[in-house]
Parts: sequence; structure tokens; C-alpha cells
Amino acid sequence: MIDLLKEHEIPEISEIERECFSHPWSEQSLRESFKNPDAYFFVYREDGKIIGYISAEIILDEGYIMNIAVKPKFRGRGVGKALVRHMIKHFENDLKFLTLEVRASNTAAISLYEKLGFEYVGTRKNYYRNPAEDALLLTLNF
Repeated sequence: MIDLLKEHEIPEISEIERECFSHPWSEQSLRESFKNPDAYFFVYREDGKIIGYISAEIILDEGYIMNIAVKPKFRGRGVGKALVRHMIKHFENDLKFLTLEVRASNTAAISLYEKLGFEYVGTRKNYYRNPAEDALLLTLNF
């Protein structure tokens, strides 16, 4: 089930961040982003537990996916795909586009985004650290 994140659940997504990323957002950063009226956080629950989430910031008619993460033991089951599809459906009538950055080596994520209609639009050199790596910019135009 996918629905909106509740503030008391921020520690759960903070834990997912730590499991998934070499430079995770801190719980404080997540709280600050959550309080932004232009930010949206959706969570995927299974048996009452959050196993993945997606967040985006909306600026006028532009959408920027900030984070998407799925607990490692739940990957490969369509959770990420469901979260991205949910974000697309939620905003497809209100935005001109959704865009995101992804590690150039994350072929599984790149393949997923391309299947959902995202297209390569550019590269951010050395965007990521540990290890240093380029980010590919992918955009879905509505």
C-alpha cells in the first residue's frame, strides 16, 4: 500500500536512507524537507512496515524527485516501480515534467526509469561521493 508519510514515521525512512546510501540524508534533513509545503513523501507499506519511500519537491509546475529508496531485502519485487508510478500518477496533470538524478552505474534504476518514460537529458560530473561518480539526469515530460 502506498500513502503519504506521517511525521512520526520519519525515523523509519531515515533508517532506510542509512541502509541504502553511502551519504544518507540525516533525520534532521528529512524532517526539514518534510515540513516544506512543496515537498511530498510517499511510503510503501507491507504488513504495516515501511519498506520504501519516494520524495519530491514541486516548484511551480516542475517536479524534482529527491529520493527513492527501498530496503535491500525487498528490492526486485516492484516496490520502486510502484513508488515511481504513484508519483507520476499523482502529478501527471499538474506538472510539465518530473526529473531526477541517478548514479551512472545504477543500471537497474536507470532501466526502471527508462521503462517508465524517463529520458536522459544530461550529466552532473562527480555528483556523488564514496565512490565519486557522475549522476545522470533523467526527465519525464508530461
